[in-house]
Amino acid sequence: MTITGARAPRAPAARRTGPFWPSPAVGLAATIVAVAGSSRVSQSSDELATLSAARRSAAGLWELAQHVDGHFLPYYAFMHLWVGFGQAEWWLRLPSAVATGAAAALIAGLGRRLHSPPAGVTAGIVYALLPSVSHHGQNVRPYAFAAAAAVLATWALYRAIEEPEWRGGRWRYAASLALLGCTQVFALLVLAAHLLAVTLHRRGVLGRILPGMALGCVPGAVWAVVGFNERSAISWIEMPEPAVFLALPEMAGGTAPAGGILLTLALAGPLLARRHHVHRLWTTLLAGWAVLPPVLLFGVSHLISPVYVDRYLFATVPAYALLAGLALASVSSPLAALALTAALAAGLPGHLDVRREDGHYENFPRAVRIISDNARPGDAIMYNGSWLRTGMLYYGGRSLPDDVLLTDAEPRPDSFNYHERADIAAVLDGHGRVWVLWRGKAGRSGRAGSGSDRLGTLVRAGFTKDRSWYVGRSHGMTVALYTRQAGLASNPAADLASRTPYRRRDADR
Repeated sequence: MTITGARAPRAPAARRTGPFWPSPAVGLAATIVAVAGSSRVSQSSDELATLSAARRSAAGLWELAQHVDGHFLPYYAFMHLWVGFGQAEWWLRLPSAVATGAAAALIAGLGRRLHSPPAGVTAGIVYALLPSVSHHGQNVRPYAFAAAAAVLATWALYRAIEEPEWRGGRWRYAASLALLGCTQVFALLVLAAHLLAVTLHRRGVLGRILPGMALGCVPGAVWAVVGFNERSAISWIEMPEPAVFLALPEMAGGTAPAGGILLTLALAGPLLARRHHVHRLWTTLLAGWAVLPPVLLFGVSHLISPVYVDRYLFATVPAYALLAGLALASVSSPLAALALTAALAAGLPGHLDVRREDGHYENFPRAVRIISDNARPGDAIMYNGSWLRTGMLYYGGRSLPDDVLLTDAEPRPDSFNYHERADIAAVLDGHGRVWVLWRGKAGRSGRAGSGSDRLGTLVRAGFTKDRSWYVGRSHGMTVALYTRQAGLASNPAADLASRTPYRRRDADR
């Protein structure tokens, strides 16, 4: 491909390419960091949605996609194959960890081409050190894949423009965009940066890459339409205020201190990189990659439907890392080492935090332990939000009390919920104690924010809340024990059992 228009002086080939091995080495290190501690953290509600989808048959997955999360179908289909080999936490999270390593390796390769091998390695290290990267690298969701695909698309664009001898460069770029659109729809917003940079700084290039770009966007456009038709599933998203932009550094870094250091380095990147003949096309692209997606997502939220959620912007984080790598490679080695040390120190608390049992906000293992340690024969369990059952069964299995409302062990074909009986009073006949779980905290009255009608039925049936535990953080989950008032149990044996201390044997847990 012949490119017209003015060019900045091209860096020496040795500096642009350098040895190949540092890139996979950085990728392997990033994967190891992501895997570390991944078996300790409780799965979140979103991760459990992935598990619920992946466990279904191919026909069942297709049926689900026609009602909810249809735009995640490519990822769910991949995980459907993956869970056939195991369902342990670390195994479910391994693909995201590998995607994190692939992103770090591609970042190192792209930084090497834009600036120098040290810039690439440094950018990859910065990426691996971010707590936000560890979070998504241990998350059974497609966001780590989206970040890797965004780097791949930018890497392919670079090679298509700067290395005309790369055969089929435009169509490989198109293939990378198709992959990007199949990971997470809003990751395609990084294309705005591609278009802006090419339009401003390289005359004649846009016309050459536009056909491949248009073709590559087709899969993403299809999933965007699917997602729009199922937007009721994200009706919980609130309209964003301008203050959301103040949270971008923390989104990118994982913690406010780490994000502050990352943003400082990223801002310095374009200024320092010019001294090393990095063309403005690429510094503009990296800056636009970091800035334009949140602005566009904010605009979409106000013009079409609220869709602004921080994690939807994770595909911008590699741009911050690359800009930081350019900055650090442009200063003295001692200063770069000091900045990397500061970044590690600022991110360390975040790394430890995401590896806690409630690092993904929910804490199903603790909820299971509470019930197992306090349950008695004849106890029942019910859920205000039947999807919570997926997490409790994953961690508790048969050790849980009698699930009195459940009518079908398989989730509903059109959602992540389960078929349940509605006659609560009737199914609790003969039970003196019932465990109730709901998302969020209880109010002063002891009622959950959702499903309070079900709790009201429970109270009218003669049950009162005995005690409750709040597990997890953010929304979290409440575990409550309700007991029937003395003299109201319809089954004397159940009333006697409710007063008899009992602890499950370890073999039953």
